Amino acid sequence: MRTATSWRCRDSWPWRRADRLRSGPHRAIRDGRTLRRPVLPQRHPPPPHEGRPVQRRVRTLLTALGFALILAACGSDSLTDDGAAPEPTTDDEAVDGDDEAVAANGEVLADRDDGPGIREGFYWQTDEEPSSTIPIDEIVSGGPPPDGIPPIDDPSFETFDEAAEWLSDDSPVMVVRAENETRVYPLAILTWHEIVNDTIDGEPIVVTYCPLCNSGLAFSAEIDGHVLDFGTSGRLWRSNLVMYDRQYGNLWTQFTGGAIVGERFVGQRLDRVPTTLQGFAEVRATDPDAAVLSRDTGHSRNYGRNPYVGYDAQDNDPFLFQDEVDGRFEAMTRVVGFPDGDGTAVLLDHLTEEQVVEFEDENNPVTLWWAPGQASALDTSDIDAGRDIGQTAAFIPEVDGQRLTFEPAVDLTGGEDTVRFRDAETGSGWTLAGRAVEGDLEGERLEAVSIDDTFWFVWAVFKPDTDIIN
Repeated sequence: MRTATSWRCRDSWPWRRADRLRSGPHRAIRDGRTLRRPVLPQRHPPPPHEGRPVQRRVRTLLTALGFALILAACGSDSLTDDGAAPEPTTDDEAVDGDDEAVAANGEVLADRDDGPGIREGFYWQTDEEPSSTIPIDEIVSGGPPPDGIPPIDDPSFETFDEAAEWLSDDSPVMVVRAENETRVYPLAILTWHEIVNDTIDGEPIVVTYCPLCNSGLAFSAEIDGHVLDFGTSGRLWRSNLVMYDRQYGNLWTQFTGGAIVGERFVGQRLDRVPTTLQGFAEVRATDPDAAVLSRDTGHSRNYGRNPYVGYDAQDNDPFLFQDEVDGRFEAMTRVVGFPDGDGTAVLLDHLTEEQVVEFEDENNPVTLWWAPGQASALDTSDIDAGRDIGQTAAFIPEVDGQRLTFEPAVDLTGGEDTVRFRDAETGSGWTLAGRAVEGDLEGERLEAVSIDDTFWFVWAVFKPDTDIIN
């Protein structure tokens, strides 16, 4: 158990002026208005394979004021010299003048557990000593109050034909496939909400996206017999979204689904639900009956616009990342990570070249696939116009006990029942969804493996002993 650090500050707090400067952009982005990104001074990347020094990170924090649009996601203020963070926004402050935050703070899904919620205050806002798995002063306070970036609690869905009226072929979407149902969550929406409390196949799930890490992850919302729903805390840990459950006020890190501060469940993790980040047209071809999250969210947002223009540029620094960047690769290098055990990471550049990478992870066979057709959600101001970073999926390469090996198919043009890959054993054709659509194994489906399409800086800090395939 760790002792909570007091976060109460004096009127002479040195970052008050910065807070005032940030308050306008915070309100604008929270209310769904898009701001023009200021031109930043030219910065040069450090030499390859060298860690960034502390001075570089401090300089990043100062220039972060210029990244007003990055505040659309998770937040915020940096720590002071003595390690304290600014006083968190109280619930009363969150209520004042923000009807959407009021609704989000007070609303709990009907099939979720009732609990004290946050009306009695988060544990880190009290003088008590909450249980925690990390030093609390590593959690960076943000401008948005709890649910100031409003989660979607009552999601509405539409057909692919309806969604095609506003999404393009390469629009990035997050896909959750269950036994009897597939749901599709456009990043054009998730960028502005970060959390969707939902169900699939009748089971409660929480769908999450942290733009600062490009991590689109889903979890079971049930733990120890309790069904929870989640909100955005307005905090960051390791530049990653910190969620809270509305029933007990615990803090959870999105990257692992682990409870890190609170009274209940601390040290436990939510069960992962496999997800993939793919292009709209690809999923439309492989899962034509899937339900697509609609813009009918109850909030007015500029869906389809990217408030993080250029964030994933190779020479950028991660936003409000307090740790040293592992010097083996540049911070914003894209990787596909396997979260089980110590984890294995495959560099996206290597996967793009090979298209199929097969290896043993924790003594289990894995086949990892890549195909073109997904725009970067963090590149241009228009999400759909982002550069093509491709789309990935991973599976256990076995059918009825038979081990399969795969290679890219010749046809990479897209279309209905697109054959992206073929197995060497039977010549059957497989889609990026892991389904055989022609050949001896037609109708078979591979078991999906959880992966993280993310950046090197966050993968390496959560998985310092990671193996790298390059």
